[in-house]
Amino acid sequence: MTGNEAAARGFYEAGGLVASSYPGSPTVELLEAVRAYSPEVYAEFSVNEKVALEVGIGASFTGARAMVSMKHVGVNIAMDPLMTFTQTPIQGGFLLVSGEDPGMASSQNEQDNRVLGKFANMAILDPGSSQEAKDFAKLGFSLSEDYGLPVMLRMTSRVCHSRGPVEELEREVRDISGFSKIPEDFGMVPPNTFPKQFEMKKRIERLTEDASGWDINFLEVWEEDGRNSVQRLAPIDPQFLSPHKTLIITSGLLYYNLKELEAPVDIYKLGMVYPLPIEALRSLAEDYEQVLVLEELTPFIENELKIHGIACEGKKYFSFTGELHTELIEAGLVKAGVLKAANYETAGEVDTVARISMFCAGCPHRPVFDILKKIKISVIGDIGCYSLAVLEPLHMLNTIISMGATIGIMKGMSKALSLSGKAEPLVSVIGDGTFFHSGMTGALNLLHQLDPAANLTLIILNNGTTAMTGGQMTATSGSYTKDWDMNTSIPELLKAMGFPRVRVVDQFDYKGAKAAIEEELKFEGLSIVMTTRPCALNFKIREPYFVVDPQICIGCRSCVKTNCPPIVMKAYNGIEKLKSSIDPDLCVGCSVCSQVCPVSAISRVGDKGRNGEKASTLVEALPADKSPEEGGKR
Repeated sequence: MTGNEAAARGFYEAGGLVASSYPGSPTVELLEAVRAYSPEVYAEFSVNEKVALEVGIGASFTGARAMVSMKHVGVNIAMDPLMTFTQTPIQGGFLLVSGEDPGMASSQNEQDNRVLGKFANMAILDPGSSQEAKDFAKLGFSLSEDYGLPVMLRMTSRVCHSRGPVEELEREVRDISGFSKIPEDFGMVPPNTFPKQFEMKKRIERLTEDASGWDINFLEVWEEDGRNSVQRLAPIDPQFLSPHKTLIITSGLLYYNLKELEAPVDIYKLGMVYPLPIEALRSLAEDYEQVLVLEELTPFIENELKIHGIACEGKKYFSFTGELHTELIEAGLVKAGVLKAANYETAGEVDTVARISMFCAGCPHRPVFDILKKIKISVIGDIGCYSLAVLEPLHMLNTIISMGATIGIMKGMSKALSLSGKAEPLVSVIGDGTFFHSGMTGALNLLHQLDPAANLTLIILNNGTTAMTGGQMTATSGSYTKDWDMNTSIPELLKAMGFPRVRVVDQFDYKGAKAAIEEELKFEGLSIVMTTRPCALNFKIREPYFVVDPQICIGCRSCVKTNCPPIVMKAYNGIEKLKSSIDPDLCVGCSVCSQVCPVSAISRVGDKGRNGEKASTLVEALPADKSPEEGGKR
């Protein structure tokens, strides 16, 4: 199982009943794995992380075991209810899975949520394998109920996506107690909140005292005949005296990376990284000349130890950013004097074909950014597939900060530029999923003290899915497929909010879309444009492909500049100049290339598909200037 699948299994075996999430790497597959256990459990992708957490809180209030999962930056969105929920007594076990991303493989930052877990007075478990992901998920529910506090399961990208053997056990059968109607416990307003502060702190203190005796926190003692001969001391014998000079304190996946080096050191592996078994570590550290802390990102464990007067070093030898793979750990241990520098030859760098991040073939975002690039205007970006427009060759987005931020940023820029006499037209782009996640409030705020002459255009890229995280449905997906129960009309919603100028365009009508966008950009005031074409990948859209006539093509690269993967420049027999060519296996027939060609050298093949079968479009775009309720096709 992957770590995500294993954590889902742990939720199931622990008798978990309700799981909620907002899709985001590296934890997006966790909820999808939970869905495999329905109808015994309920699982949903909520509209954002705050709502997902609130769904989990509601389930926990009834005595049910609840799990809420999200990527690390998603916890920021959920902090408001979380910081108050941790004051209340837990009824049903509550597990918050935080997907950490050291190295930022798919994130805008690499924040360390161990800091947030401590801030919120939660216990934090740090698994390093798939088996531990399952076991720690189950343990988290028990700890949550036994100590009356939420538990964070911190899973890094490597743990989430790596595979390993996992032992499956039967599901625990549990009855829920039902909601206890005690306003003093759950009505978090003064004076109810004052005693809760002390109760919350006492729960952490009790957990700290008990942690020294748990077998998830253990000492592994090096034996001279090799790392495979070890003593696991948990709890640590007060009379224990190590024959070695160096102790390394670590957790999670780094424990396994460290073991690969077979360094002659003792290792203390922490299964729970907050609160720490401080007294056990204090007593143990006195037996060593050197205590090192091996952890990714912030010096969280290192600082906790130093706060309590335990001498140690960590970030002096190991990087504060990125993943710590075995080679980097080895280099740090050499720097610390634990290992001697290895004298071995390494293979040189292997030349590989560059993999450029780009929109998929037939992506409906491509023509929008091609149009904006030709108009040459400042574009404020957001989080989603369209974030790829920040890269070459489009290189169109000037900012990407966080989900839903584009609208507020546009307003702030507009006000500042206007007051300084440097007003200019501004465009912000946002997807439908991100709009519902956290863009609606920013949009509503646009109407507040709006300058009628401010030239602002908001483009909502409605592709009917949360595409970048795997094609999860959004509130608009019902417009494109009958397999989804939500069909929210963004234009109607905007009109209800008070926006007077909302325009719907089909971006695959390139000339029509370009004319509409240019018109809105010239409009003095606030206007909103919503595009309608659905995600080609998620909805499996495939039209007959397009071909290039090399005798007509002038090699101007207008089609290539749209950055569509099937289009390349190619040498044709008997033609000296390179001409464009379209790979029929990749082309999905969106037609944008044929519309941007100035000499009509690109045309669609006949009505037959690649294998002689009649080509069909599984999903059609909503007609321009019509919302689904007004007759848009599904």
